[in-house]
Amino acid sequence: MSAAILRATAHRPWPLPVRPWIARQSWHDLLFAHWPVEIAALRRLVPAALPLALHEGLAWVGVVPFRMSDVAPRGVPSLPGISAFPELNVRTYVSPGGRPGVYFFSLDATNRLAVAAARMLFGLPYHGTAMSCVRRGDEIDYACRRAGRVPAEFRGRYRPTGPPAAPLPGTLAHFLTERYCLYTVRADSQVRRLEIHHPPWALQPASADIEVNTMALAAGIALPPAPPLLHFAARQDVVCWWPSPP
Repeated sequence: MSAAILRATAHRPWPLPVRPWIARQSWHDLLFAHWPVEIAALRRLVPAALPLALHEGLAWVGVVPFRMSDVAPRGVPSLPGISAFPELNVRTYVSPGGRPGVYFFSLDATNRLAVAAARMLFGLPYHGTAMSCVRRGDEIDYACRRAGRVPAEFRGRYRPTGPPAAPLPGTLAHFLTERYCLYTVRADSQVRRLEIHHPPWALQPASADIEVNTMALAAGIALPPAPPLLHFAARQDVVCWWPSPP
């Protein structure tokens, strides 16, 4: 998997890192649910060192449920019970130094070992959370319930409704999905960029029945009442590198 995807780089906005990648993973049955949000409200929640990335003057927040498989360091085989689990993230988009990437408000996963490793090694705001992801035909039944001081919950069903296609450069779908790095900001205010690589997305139109969604609200983000913009992706294979200064 990894060698094959590393040969396809023409779609990337900048070259692959020269240093070796360190880990791989595959993402399955993703729902991209996006809402436009007020720039001022979002600016208060994103570290000042990270300029917001806008599309036609709008900032966007995504709630993205999916499931992971083959999560492992380079050269290590997948391990049963450790390398596959559901994950859900809440994210927005930033562009330090002109390299657009993702900023995560939260990431929830059932794998406590992966949660602890991601928090310690990458500085990502992971939470160990009770979750389930069940496919019934072409429909995904998804549930996420985070306990604790600031609880959060997502519950709903979603499915693709059309054929897959790569998003065209310049479109909103491309802006929201074709991202090849993520950013964190350490306690000492130093920015770190974690590079990733994957083939171009194959996005499908989607429908969703979202019964409960307080994931963004737990991060201080009030989503608008309008229905979200929805995309589905069946699979994406990914490799990543150690974080480094941008």
